[in-house]
Amino acid sequence: MHRFEAGIFSKLLEIKNQKTKQGETIIDLSVGSPNIPPAKHIVDALLTSAAEEGNYIYAINDQSALLDAVSTWYQKRYGVTLDRDTEICSLLGTQEGFSYLAMTIVDEGDLVLVPDPCYPVFSDGPRLAGAELYFMPQKKENGYLVQLQDIPEEVANKAKMIIVSYPNNPTTAVAPDRFYVDLIAFAKRHDIIVLHDNAYSELVFDSKRCGSFLSFPGAKDVGVEFNSLSKTYGLAGARIGFCVGNANVISGLKKIKSICAYGMFLPLQKAAIAAMTGDQGCVQTVRQAYEARRNVLCEGFKAIGWEMEKPEATMFVWAPIPPNYKSSERFAMDLLEKAGLMVTPGSAFGPSGEGYVRMALVQEEDALREAVRRVKESGILLGRSSEDGC
Repeated sequence: MHRFEAGIFSKLLEIKNQKTKQGETIIDLSVGSPNIPPAKHIVDALLTSAAEEGNYIYAINDQSALLDAVSTWYQKRYGVTLDRDTEICSLLGTQEGFSYLAMTIVDEGDLVLVPDPCYPVFSDGPRLAGAELYFMPQKKENGYLVQLQDIPEEVANKAKMIIVSYPNNPTTAVAPDRFYVDLIAFAKRHDIIVLHDNAYSELVFDSKRCGSFLSFPGAKDVGVEFNSLSKTYGLAGARIGFCVGNANVISGLKKIKSICAYGMFLPLQKAAIAAMTGDQGCVQTVRQAYEARRNVLCEGFKAIGWEMEKPEATMFVWAPIPPNYKSSERFAMDLLEKAGLMVTPGSAFGPSGEGYVRMALVQEEDALREAVRRVKESGILLGRSSEDGC
Protein backbone atom coordinates (compact mmCIF):
# COMPACT_ATOMS: atom_id res chain seq x y z
CA MET A 1 0.00 0.00 0.00
CA HIS A 2 3.01 2.31 0.25
CA ARG A 3 2.84 2.50 -3.56
CA PHE A 4 -0.46 4.40 -3.28
CA GLU A 5 0.29 7.41 -1.08
CA ALA A 6 -2.28 10.21 -1.21
CA GLY A 7 0.39 12.92 -1.24
CA ILE A 8 -0.52 16.42 -2.38
CA PHE A 9 -4.27 15.77 -2.56
CA SER A 10 -4.40 15.16 1.19
CA LYS A 11 -2.33 18.28 1.89
CA LEU A 12 -4.57 20.49 -0.24
CA LEU A 13 -7.75 19.04 1.25
CA GLU A 14 -6.43 19.58 4.79
CA ILE A 15 -5.73 23.26 4.08
CA LYS A 16 -9.11 23.67 2.37
CA ASN A 17 -10.91 22.18 5.39
CA GLN A 18 -9.02 24.46 7.77
CA LYS A 19 -9.89 27.56 5.75
CA THR A 20 -13.52 26.50 5.41
CA LYS A 21 -13.79 26.07 9.19
CA GLN A 22 -12.42 29.62 9.56
CA GLY A 23 -15.23 30.91 7.36
CA GLU A 24 -13.22 31.38 4.17
CA THR A 25 -14.77 30.50 0.83
CA ILE A 26 -12.60 28.26 -1.34
CA ILE A 27 -13.09 28.10 -5.10
CA ASP A 28 -12.32 24.46 -5.82
CA LEU A 29 -11.14 23.69 -9.35
CA SER A 30 -9.09 20.67 -8.33
CA VAL A 31 -11.42 17.71 -8.85
CA GLY A 32 -13.24 17.07 -12.13
CA SER A 33 -16.63 16.58 -10.49
CA PRO A 34 -19.27 18.03 -12.86
CA ASN A 35 -21.81 20.46 -11.39
CA ILE A 36 -24.10 20.39 -14.44
CA PRO A 37 -27.11 18.17 -13.56
CA PRO A 38 -28.63 15.55 -15.86
CA ALA A 39 -31.44 16.53 -18.22
CA LYS A 40 -35.01 16.14 -16.94
CA HIS A 41 -35.83 13.07 -19.04
CA ILE A 42 -32.85 11.25 -17.51
CA VAL A 43 -33.77 12.18 -13.94
CA ASP A 44 -37.40 11.22 -14.58
CA ALA A 45 -36.35 7.77 -15.80
CA LEU A 46 -34.25 7.30 -12.67
CA LEU A 47 -36.98 8.42 -10.29
CA THR A 48 -39.70 6.36 -11.95
CA SER A 49 -37.58 3.23 -11.84
CA ALA A 50 -36.48 3.87 -8.25
CA ALA A 51 -40.13 3.97 -7.20
CA GLU A 52 -40.68 0.40 -8.41
CA GLU A 53 -40.19 -2.07 -5.56
CA GLY A 54 -39.04 -4.84 -7.87
CA ASN A 55 -35.97 -2.89 -8.93
CA TYR A 56 -34.09 -3.40 -5.66
CA ILE A 57 -32.94 -6.93 -6.45
CA TYR A 58 -29.35 -7.76 -7.34
CA ALA A 59 -28.68 -6.66 -10.90
CA ILE A 60 -26.16 -9.37 -11.73
CA ASN A 61 -26.45 -8.92 -15.49
CA ASP A 62 -26.88 -5.91 -17.74
CA GLN A 63 -30.41 -5.54 -19.05
CA SER A 64 -30.89 -6.26 -22.74
CA ALA A 65 -32.23 -2.74 -23.23
CA LEU A 66 -29.01 -1.30 -21.77
CA LEU A 67 -26.80 -3.36 -24.09
CA ASP A 68 -28.99 -2.35 -27.04
CA ALA A 69 -28.69 1.32 -26.03
CA VAL A 70 -24.88 1.17 -25.86
CA SER A 71 -24.68 -0.65 -29.18
CA THR A 72 -27.03 1.82 -30.89
CA TRP A 73 -25.27 4.85 -29.37
CA TYR A 74 -21.87 3.65 -30.62
CA GLN A 75 -23.27 2.99 -34.07
CA LYS A 76 -24.93 6.39 -34.36
CA ARG A 77 -22.15 8.41 -32.75
CA TYR A 78 -19.02 6.71 -34.10
CA GLY A 79 -20.16 4.31 -36.82
CA VAL A 80 -18.86 1.41 -34.70
CA THR A 81 -20.76 -1.90 -34.63
CA LEU A 82 -20.69 -3.77 -31.31
CA ASP A 83 -21.92 -7.27 -30.51
CA ARG A 84 -24.13 -6.66 -27.49
CA ASP A 85 -23.43 -10.09 -25.96
CA THR A 86 -19.64 -10.28 -26.28
CA GLU A 87 -18.25 -6.79 -26.83
CA ILE A 88 -19.92 -4.67 -24.12
CA CYS A 89 -19.41 -4.66 -20.35
CA SER A 90 -21.03 -2.09 -18.07
CA LEU A 91 -18.97 -0.53 -15.29
CA LEU A 92 -19.67 1.32 -12.08
CA GLY A 93 -17.69 4.18 -13.56
CA THR A 94 -14.71 3.62 -15.84
CA GLN A 95 -12.35 3.87 -12.87
CA GLU A 96 -13.66 0.45 -11.83
CA GLY A 97 -12.71 -0.98 -15.20
CA PHE A 98 -9.21 0.45 -15.16
CA SER A 99 -8.76 -0.88 -11.62
CA TYR A 100 -9.80 -4.42 -12.55
CA LEU A 101 -8.73 -4.97 -16.13
CA ALA A 102 -4.97 -5.13 -15.64
CA MET A 103 -5.50 -8.12 -13.33
CA THR A 104 -6.92 -10.07 -16.26
CA ILE A 105 -4.06 -9.21 -18.64
CA VAL A 106 -0.78 -8.92 -16.75
CA ASP A 107 1.05 -11.05 -14.23
CA GLU A 108 3.35 -9.88 -11.46
CA GLY A 109 6.36 -8.14 -12.99
CA ASP A 110 4.88 -7.72 -16.49
CA LEU A 111 5.40 -4.38 -18.21
CA VAL A 112 2.65 -1.85 -18.96
CA LEU A 113 3.09 1.31 -21.05
CA VAL A 114 1.50 4.31 -19.35
CA PRO A 115 1.24 7.95 -20.50
CA ASP A 116 2.97 10.64 -18.46
CA PRO A 117 1.25 12.74 -17.23
CA CYS A 118 -1.87 10.64 -16.80
CA TYR A 119 -5.06 10.21 -14.82
CA PRO A 120 -3.84 8.36 -11.67
CA VAL A 121 -5.81 5.11 -12.13
CA PHE A 122 -4.03 4.52 -15.46
CA SER A 123 -0.90 3.76 -13.46
CA ASP A 124 -2.53 2.59 -10.22
CA GLY A 125 -4.61 -0.13 -11.94
CA PRO A 126 -1.53 -1.91 -13.33
CA ARG A 127 0.23 -1.40 -9.98
CA LEU A 128 -2.62 -3.26 -8.26
CA ALA A 129 -1.83 -6.19 -10.57
CA GLY A 130 1.85 -6.03 -9.65
CA ALA A 131 2.95 -4.67 -13.02
CA GLU A 132 6.05 -2.67 -13.76
CA LEU A 133 5.43 0.64 -15.51
CA TYR A 134 7.15 2.32 -18.45
CA PHE A 135 6.13 5.98 -18.69
CA MET A 136 5.59 7.51 -22.13
CA PRO A 137 6.09 11.31 -21.96
CA GLN A 138 3.39 13.58 -23.35
CA LYS A 139 5.25 16.82 -24.10
CA LYS A 140 4.05 20.17 -25.35
CA GLU A 141 6.49 20.18 -28.27
CA ASN A 142 4.81 17.00 -29.55
CA GLY A 143 1.28 18.26 -29.07
CA TYR A 144 1.12 16.19 -25.87
CA LEU A 145 0.94 13.02 -27.99
CA VAL A 146 2.67 9.80 -27.01
CA GLN A 147 5.61 9.24 -29.36
CA LEU A 148 5.33 5.52 -30.12
CA GLN A 149 8.49 5.55 -32.25
CA ASP A 150 10.51 6.66 -29.20
CA ILE A 151 9.65 3.56 -27.17
CA PRO A 152 12.75 1.31 -27.16
CA GLU A 153 12.29 -1.93 -29.11
CA GLU A 154 13.18 -4.09 -26.11
CA VAL A 155 10.56 -2.28 -24.01
CA ALA A 156 7.85 -2.63 -26.65
CA ASN A 157 8.59 -6.34 -27.10
CA LYS A 158 8.25 -6.92 -23.35
CA ALA A 159 5.09 -4.86 -22.82
CA LYS A 160 1.73 -6.59 -22.39
CA MET A 161 -0.56 -3.56 -22.35
CA ILE A 162 -0.60 0.12 -23.37
CA ILE A 163 -2.95 2.77 -21.99
CA VAL A 164 -3.80 5.90 -23.99
CA SER A 165 -6.45 8.58 -23.63
CA TYR A 166 -7.51 11.26 -26.11
CA PRO A 167 -9.04 13.77 -25.62
CA ASN A 168 -6.56 13.71 -22.78
CA ASN A 169 -6.84 14.27 -19.07
CA PRO A 170 -4.93 16.26 -17.88
CA THR A 171 -3.25 17.82 -20.97
CA THR A 172 -6.56 18.28 -22.90
CA ALA A 173 -4.88 17.20 -26.18
CA VAL A 174 -6.83 15.63 -29.05
CA ALA A 175 -5.14 12.96 -31.17
CA PRO A 176 -5.26 13.03 -35.00
CA ASP A 177 -6.43 9.99 -36.95
CA ARG A 178 -2.84 9.12 -37.89
CA PHE A 179 -2.03 8.45 -34.24
CA TYR A 180 -4.62 5.66 -34.00
CA VAL A 181 -3.50 4.07 -37.24
CA ASP A 182 0.05 3.98 -35.91
CA LEU A 183 -1.12 2.77 -32.48
CA ILE A 184 -2.95 -0.23 -33.96
CA ALA A 185 0.06 -1.15 -36.10
CA PHE A 186 2.35 -0.78 -33.07
CA ALA A 187 0.11 -3.00 -30.92
CA LYS A 188 -0.12 -5.70 -33.59
CA ARG A 189 3.63 -5.67 -34.20
CA HIS A 190 4.45 -6.13 -30.51
CA ASP A 191 1.40 -8.18 -29.40
CA ILE A 192 0.19 -5.51 -26.99
CA ILE A 193 -3.37 -4.96 -25.75
CA VAL A 194 -4.63 -1.37 -26.05
CA LEU A 195 -6.83 0.33 -23.47
CA HIS A 196 -8.20 3.61 -24.80
CA ASP A 197 -10.10 6.02 -22.58
CA ASN A 198 -12.64 8.06 -24.55
CA ALA A 199 -14.49 9.78 -21.71
CA TYR A 200 -14.30 13.26 -23.25
CA SER A 201 -15.25 12.65 -26.88
CA GLU A 202 -18.40 14.76 -26.47
CA LEU A 203 -16.57 17.70 -24.89
CA VAL A 204 -14.72 18.97 -27.97
CA PHE A 205 -14.98 22.69 -28.61
CA ASP A 206 -15.00 25.28 -31.39
CA SER A 207 -17.36 23.18 -33.57
CA LYS A 208 -14.83 20.33 -33.81
CA ARG A 209 -15.55 16.62 -33.27
CA CYS A 210 -13.58 13.52 -32.46
CA GLY A 211 -14.42 9.86 -32.85
CA SER A 212 -13.59 6.46 -31.40
CA PHE A 213 -10.44 4.37 -31.38
CA LEU A 214 -12.65 1.43 -32.39
CA SER A 215 -13.65 3.12 -35.63
CA PHE A 216 -10.20 2.43 -37.11
CA PRO A 217 -9.56 -0.86 -38.97
CA GLY A 218 -8.03 -3.53 -36.76
CA ALA A 219 -8.78 -1.76 -33.47
CA LYS A 220 -10.96 -4.55 -32.10
CA ASP A 221 -8.17 -7.02 -32.84
CA VAL A 222 -5.88 -5.32 -30.35
CA GLY A 223 -7.94 -3.57 -27.73
CA VAL A 224 -10.90 -1.99 -26.00
CA GLU A 225 -12.29 1.46 -25.33
CA PHE A 226 -13.72 2.95 -22.16
CA ASN A 227 -16.56 5.43 -22.29
CA SER A 228 -18.54 7.19 -19.60
CA LEU A 229 -21.82 9.00 -19.04
CA SER A 230 -20.32 11.05 -16.19
CA LYS A 231 -19.40 14.22 -18.04
CA THR A 232 -21.51 13.89 -21.18
CA TYR A 233 -24.81 13.54 -19.32
CA GLY A 234 -23.98 14.91 -15.85
CA LEU A 235 -24.12 11.49 -14.20
CA ALA A 236 -20.73 11.45 -12.46
CA GLY A 237 -22.05 10.43 -9.03
CA ALA A 238 -24.23 7.71 -10.55
CA ARG A 239 -21.08 5.88 -11.73
CA ILE A 240 -22.11 4.67 -15.19
CA GLY A 241 -19.46 3.62 -17.67
CA PHE A 242 -18.68 0.96 -20.26
CA CYS A 243 -15.81 -1.02 -21.67
CA VAL A 244 -16.35 -2.09 -25.29
CA GLY A 245 -14.34 -3.81 -28.00
CA ASN A 246 -12.21 -6.97 -28.14
CA ALA A 247 -14.35 -9.92 -27.03
CA ASN A 248 -11.53 -11.76 -25.24
CA VAL A 249 -10.64 -8.72 -23.16
CA ILE A 250 -14.32 -8.09 -22.38
CA SER A 251 -14.74 -11.72 -21.32
CA GLY A 252 -11.91 -11.39 -18.82
CA LEU A 253 -13.34 -8.17 -17.43
CA LYS A 254 -16.78 -9.74 -17.00
CA LYS A 255 -15.22 -12.67 -15.19
CA ILE A 256 -13.34 -10.55 -12.65
CA LYS A 257 -16.38 -8.32 -12.14
CA SER A 258 -18.43 -11.41 -11.31
CA ILE A 259 -15.94 -12.09 -8.51
CA CYS A 260 -15.54 -8.54 -7.17
CA ALA A 261 -18.93 -6.89 -7.66
CA TYR A 262 -22.53 -7.25 -8.68
CA GLY A 263 -23.95 -5.29 -11.59
CA MET A 264 -25.40 -1.82 -11.92
CA PHE A 265 -28.44 -0.81 -9.84
CA LEU A 266 -31.48 -1.26 -12.12
CA PRO A 267 -32.74 2.34 -11.83
CA LEU A 268 -29.29 3.51 -12.93
CA GLN A 269 -29.52 1.23 -15.93
CA LYS A 270 -32.86 2.88 -16.77
CA ALA A 271 -31.27 6.31 -16.44
CA ALA A 272 -28.41 5.27 -18.73
CA ILE A 273 -30.88 3.97 -21.33
CA ALA A 274 -32.81 7.25 -21.19
CA ALA A 275 -29.58 9.24 -21.59
CA MET A 276 -28.32 7.35 -24.64
CA THR A 277 -31.66 6.89 -26.43
CA GLY A 278 -33.38 10.18 -25.52
CA ASP A 279 -33.06 13.73 -26.81
CA GLN A 280 -29.36 14.46 -27.33
CA GLY A 281 -29.81 18.22 -27.13
CA CYS A 282 -28.60 18.00 -23.53
CA VAL A 283 -25.15 16.96 -24.78
CA GLN A 284 -24.86 20.16 -26.80
CA THR A 285 -26.00 22.16 -23.77
CA VAL A 286 -23.28 20.63 -21.60
CA ARG A 287 -20.63 21.17 -24.28
CA GLN A 288 -21.58 24.82 -24.69
CA ALA A 289 -21.47 25.37 -20.93
CA TYR A 290 -17.92 24.01 -20.65
CA GLU A 291 -16.78 25.98 -23.69
CA ALA A 292 -18.15 29.19 -22.20
CA ARG A 293 -16.43 28.48 -18.88
CA ARG A 294 -13.20 27.75 -20.72
CA ASN A 295 -13.38 31.15 -22.39
CA VAL A 296 -14.10 33.00 -19.15
CA LEU A 297 -11.24 31.35 -17.26
CA CYS A 298 -8.55 31.38 -19.93
CA GLU A 299 -9.30 34.86 -21.23
CA GLY A 300 -9.56 36.19 -17.68
CA PHE A 301 -6.22 34.81 -16.57
CA LYS A 302 -4.50 35.85 -19.79
CA ALA A 303 -5.73 39.41 -19.24
CA ILE A 304 -3.94 39.58 -15.88
CA GLY A 305 -0.68 38.10 -17.15
CA TRP A 306 -1.05 34.33 -16.71
CA GLU A 307 -0.46 32.92 -20.17
CA MET A 308 -2.29 29.70 -21.06
CA GLU A 309 -3.79 28.08 -24.14
CA LYS A 310 -7.48 27.41 -24.49
CA PRO A 311 -8.07 23.64 -24.44
CA GLU A 312 -9.50 21.99 -27.56
CA ALA A 313 -11.47 19.54 -25.47
CA THR A 314 -12.28 18.07 -22.02
CA MET A 315 -13.50 19.93 -18.94
CA PHE A 316 -10.00 20.98 -17.87
CA VAL A 317 -7.41 23.67 -18.43
CA TRP A 318 -3.73 22.62 -18.45
CA ALA A 319 -1.85 25.77 -17.54
CA PRO A 320 1.90 26.40 -17.18
CA ILE A 321 2.94 27.78 -13.81
CA PRO A 322 4.25 31.37 -13.78
CA PRO A 323 7.98 31.84 -14.45
CA ASN A 324 8.60 32.98 -10.87
CA TYR A 325 7.79 29.44 -9.68
CA LYS A 326 9.80 26.23 -10.07
CA SER A 327 7.38 23.79 -8.41
CA SER A 328 3.77 23.14 -9.46
CA GLU A 329 3.02 21.88 -5.96
CA ARG A 330 4.34 25.08 -4.38
CA PHE A 331 2.32 27.20 -6.81
CA ALA A 332 -0.84 25.21 -6.07
CA MET A 333 -0.27 25.63 -2.34
CA ASP A 334 0.24 29.38 -2.72
CA LEU A 335 -2.91 29.71 -4.83
CA LEU A 336 -4.86 28.04 -2.03
CA GLU A 337 -3.20 29.97 0.79
CA LYS A 338 -3.14 33.43 -0.82
CA ALA A 339 -6.06 33.40 -3.27
CA GLY A 340 -8.44 30.76 -1.92
CA LEU A 341 -8.22 28.93 -5.24
CA MET A 342 -7.73 25.15 -5.24
CA VAL A 343 -6.12 23.53 -8.30
CA THR A 344 -4.21 20.28 -8.88
CA PRO A 345 -0.44 20.48 -9.37
CA GLY A 346 0.69 18.82 -12.59
CA SER A 347 3.26 16.75 -10.71
CA ALA A 348 0.37 14.76 -9.21
CA PHE A 349 -0.21 13.25 -12.66
CA GLY A 350 3.40 12.13 -13.22
CA PRO A 351 6.91 13.55 -13.67
CA SER A 352 6.11 15.16 -17.03
CA GLY A 353 3.31 17.11 -15.37
CA GLU A 354 5.77 19.24 -13.43
CA GLY A 355 5.58 22.87 -14.47
CA TYR A 356 1.78 22.83 -14.93
CA VAL A 357 -1.43 22.90 -12.94
CA ARG A 358 -4.78 21.43 -13.93
CA MET A 359 -7.96 23.41 -13.38
CA ALA A 360 -11.38 21.76 -13.70
CA LEU A 361 -14.21 23.81 -15.20
CA VAL A 362 -16.62 22.74 -12.48
CA GLN A 363 -17.77 26.15 -11.22
CA GLU A 364 -20.22 28.64 -12.67
CA GLU A 365 -18.89 31.54 -14.73
CA ASP A 366 -19.25 34.04 -11.88
CA ALA A 367 -17.09 31.87 -9.63
CA LEU A 368 -14.46 31.63 -12.36
CA ARG A 369 -14.41 35.43 -12.70
CA GLU A 370 -14.01 35.63 -8.93
CA ALA A 371 -11.07 33.22 -9.14
CA VAL A 372 -9.39 35.52 -11.67
CA ARG A 373 -9.98 38.54 -9.44
CA ARG A 374 -8.52 36.77 -6.40
CA VAL A 375 -5.39 35.70 -8.23
CA LYS A 376 -4.86 39.20 -9.58
CA GLU A 377 -5.22 40.80 -6.14
CA SER A 378 -3.00 38.20 -4.47
CA GLY A 379 0.03 39.35 -6.49
CA ILE A 380 1.14 35.74 -6.97
CA LEU A 381 1.80 36.20 -10.69
CA LEU A 382 4.07 39.18 -10.21
CA GLY A 383 5.68 38.80 -6.81
CA ARG A 384 8.22 36.47 -5.30
CA SER A 385 7.01 32.93 -4.72
CA SER A 386 7.16 31.43 -1.25
CA GLU A 387 9.77 28.98 -2.53
CA ASP A 388 12.25 31.78 -3.34
CA GLY A 389 15.38 31.61 -1.24
CA CYS A 390 14.70 28.01 -0.17
